[in-house]
Amino acid sequence: MTYQELIERMDPTVYQSLRQAVELGKWPDGRVLTDEQRELCMEAVLYYESQHVPEEQRVGYIDRTKSDGSSCGPDDDASPIRILS
Repeated sequence: MTYQELIERMDPTVYQSLRQAVELGKWPDGRVLTDEQRELCMEAVLYYESQHVPEEQRVGYIDRTKSDGSSCGPDDDASPIRILS
């Protein structure tokens, strides 16, 4: 079984456990995650979320809409700032 297949078969309980371990930096039994464990758990969480979790509920999601419903971001008519010394 490959790493990808393992993540695809992961159930929501395991996902929540891995996500909590990444957030707290330790396993449920209190042992501290190594840097490698944290990296692998985070990778698994992000991959699982990309397959099973709506975008606005994923780790790192940033809502880019303004309160009036328009999109945030660079305007087409914006001009660069010039710094004069």
